[in-house]
Amino acid sequence: MDGLSAYAGLWRPAGVVIADSPHVPVGAHLVPELIEDMCDYVNLNWDREAIHLAAYCMWRLGWIHPFTDGNGRTSRALSYLVLSLRLGYLLPSASGRTIPEQIVENRTPYFQALEAADCAWRNNVLDVRAMESLLERMLAVQLRSVVGPAEDA
Repeated sequence: MDGLSAYAGLWRPAGVVIADSPHVPVGAHLVPELIEDMCDYVNLNWDREAIHLAAYCMWRLGWIHPFTDGNGRTSRALSYLVLSLRLGYLLPSASGRTIPEQIVENRTPYFQALEAADCAWRNNVLDVRAMESLLERMLAVQLRSVVGPAEDA
């Protein structure tokens, strides 16, 4: 985001609206505490499945929407990093089929999974199962992109 926004790397200073989304992000004054809470959740639940932690990070960072721009890119990058760290290795990929790249190719399922988690959260329920399912399918595609060429060799 460096060079794209004067606020790159900083918490957003004011409210923000997400185009074409019913989600209204929290007030800017709540961002630091909510980011800390998100990190605490990941640290306290590190023994949970990698897909759950990745799904939680992708949804929660987007829900908080801490930056003026680049929140989606940042949440996808964070999710992928958490997934790799939790699994203990950098995920292999071939032909541009990483999870973040697949999301960019077709954002509709991603937006639907975010909305499902948002809907549950409005009822004070943490439910990222739709995002977990999406990430599981995309991880399978990513890994098949590596296995397929290896089988053909």
